[in-house]
Amino acid sequence: MPDTPLPTLKAKDFSSDQDVRWCPGCGDYSILNAVQRVCANIGATRENSVFISGIGCSSRFPYYMDTYGFHTIHGRAPGFVTGVKMANPDLDIWMITGDGDGLSIGGNHLMHLLRRNVNVNAMLFNNRIYGLTKGQYSPTSETGKKTKSSPMGSLDFPINPLSLALAAEATFVARSTDKDRGLVGVLERAAGHKGASFVEIYQNCNIFNDGAFVFATGKDVREDNVLYLEDGKPMIYGKDSNKGLRLVGNRPEVVNLDDNGVSEDDLLFHDESNKPMAEMLADLHYPDFPEVMGVLFREERPTYEGLLHDQVDAAKEKKGEGTLEALFNAGDTYEVE
Repeated sequence: MPDTPLPTLKAKDFSSDQDVRWCPGCGDYSILNAVQRVCANIGATRENSVFISGIGCSSRFPYYMDTYGFHTIHGRAPGFVTGVKMANPDLDIWMITGDGDGLSIGGNHLMHLLRRNVNVNAMLFNNRIYGLTKGQYSPTSETGKKTKSSPMGSLDFPINPLSLALAAEATFVARSTDKDRGLVGVLERAAGHKGASFVEIYQNCNIFNDGAFVFATGKDVREDNVLYLEDGKPMIYGKDSNKGLRLVGNRPEVVNLDDNGVSEDDLLFHDESNKPMAEMLADLHYPDFPEVMGVLFREERPTYEGLLHDQVDAAKEKKGEGTLEALFNAGDTYEVE
């Protein structure tokens, strides 16, 4: 008898039976819904999908996905992700982290996950605060941020997650917001990328840092403050699509297309393969510039797990399969060629 085709899964099929324990109104709900939609859209299966997280509000994510998953330890999710991918390269692996988990204690681990180009989808929820531990300033909090741990204002200069990912040689770097119209599309592209994809998501913590990204999410102001990137398209934004970015020398400048002498041809055109351009775009911040959303950079490069398994196959071809028993009985010393 022919095999019975598996049923097509819908977004609700990826929702677990666990009670969601985020605060009412938290931006994590929107991200969870978007990811479940993405899983359905790309034809993912529950038995082949794995969600791995560290510690923090965002890291409760695996409980709410009806897939395999791990809720691991603070900052160490990249190590678990790498191990799982090495053991079974065919799994679709998503890593969930936050600005505290991924950029403080986990910063070094995240950097090496990206530079190795492990084929995983890393989502960093950035709310610029420690939400789970009740409102201390985080690695992405703005200088001067007053919190319980910085009552006179933080002295730290914030980390830029996109700049860090680009410097760490990630092969796919993007940004969206928790309620952005383009979040599903960005995550679908991340899922389709073969290599380490990094997506920063501006996420509102309505309890301890409400409105941190209202400039990029408020329906009345968003269009004038956000530049949605499209590969090969001019960098135009604004409610009336009358603002743009151009280069003056080697510096970006905001221009008004309504001004005489300024046309679309004068603007920057986005090129996702242009890393210097991506680095420049990652450094643009409100209110002086629009904040960019979408895919900043992507490139194709061999994956770590692919190279590793090729190396193992080459060793087997040269020396034979080998056994653990033979290794244990080989003597007191080992010769490495």
